[in-house]
Formats: sequence, C-alpha cells, structure tokens
Amino acid sequence: MNVTKRREIFLRLQKANPQPSTELEYHSPFELLMAVILSAQATDVSVNAATRELFKAANTPQAILVLGEEALCSFIQRIGLYKTKAKHIIQTCRLLVEKHGSSVPQTREALEALPGVGRKTANVILNTAFGQPTIAVDTHIFRLANRIGLAPGKTVLEVENKLLKSVPDEFLHDAHHWLILHGRYVCQARKPKCGSCIINDLCEYKQKAF
Repeated sequence: MNVTKRREIFLRLQKANPQPSTELEYHSPFELLMAVILSAQATDVSVNAATRELFKAANTPQAILVLGEEALCSFIQRIGLYKTKAKHIIQTCRLLVEKHGSSVPQTREALEALPGVGRKTANVILNTAFGQPTIAVDTHIFRLANRIGLAPGKTVLEVENKLLKSVPDEFLHDAHHWLILHGRYVCQARKPKCGSCIINDLCEYKQKAF
C-alpha cells in the first residue's frame, strides 16, 4: 500500500473520530493497568462491569493488596481466567509498591517485568496512559492490517513494526485506537461491514473475498 493511500486512510478515520480512546473505563494509569490485565481474552464490557465495583472498593496498589486475592476474585469472577489474573494483579501490586513507589512505570522494560503484563499490555499503557506513540497489536489490528494491506505480516511483532514504520507520524499516537475500533465494529472477522466502511475504496483485499 502506497503512502498516499495510508495517509488517506488515517485522514478519514481521524475525521470520523477526532479524539479516539479506549473503551475500558479508568481514571488513573493504575486503573488502566488493572483493566488491561483483566481484558485478556475478555470483552471490554465485562471488564468495565467488574472494575466499576472493584475500583469503588480498591483503586490503588496498596488498597488491592489490603483487599487480598480471595476478595479480588469475588469482584472479577465473571471474567475469563479470573483466578490467574487475580494472582498476577496481587503480584503486580506488590511490585508496584515495593519497587515503583506505588506508581505505574513509564518504560516498556519495567512494565513487561510486571506479572500479567506482556508487550501488548505495555503498549496500551505507554500509549493511552502516557501518550507514547506505540501500537498494541491485538486480534482486531492484526486482522485489519493484513486484510486491507496496510501492514501485512505473519506475526504480531512483524505487524507492529510495519505499522510503526508505515503510519504517518502525525497519526501515530491515535492509530492504535482507530484501528482497534474499526476492526471491532466495521472490519469484523466473519462479516466485515464493507458497505458502510469509510475506507472501502482504499482497501486492497475487499475484491478478493467480499
């Protein structure tokens, strides 16, 4: 896909949604970190339903530690893999208190050292909480980047690296959210809504399958 097409794609996405954001509900970097850890293999809707109650009871690392793993499980038990996520959250909160003064670190290395935090989660935190130009490649972005020809790749890391090189600098900060939302609601896996897609004429794959 050439530079002109790529730029036009993001111009249209920007016009349709000038200030994109995550659909996870949060009021601090710590709350966002907890929500993103919980969101693995779960919907944002289910995570928000759980964190609305959880954050009323505990929304700092120390408060989560005081709450304890068993009580934490009671708040998140409707979320997939909740027992494993609860263990990771308790371990992460302990590290935040002991090593980071109860603050969420702002480097990839420090974030990825936290239990339950991989590259994708770190990218979300760096981008959404701290404004860094990162792109967290989830299933939606991976599918979209390959399907429309924006940044085709066989692995998540390959797609991420290609996106970082191909997305025009002026759009890099918000590209993460635009692509996730477009993949989630328009360019869906089984039945993409090509008829209502604002970048339909720029897509390099639609004629092959749709």
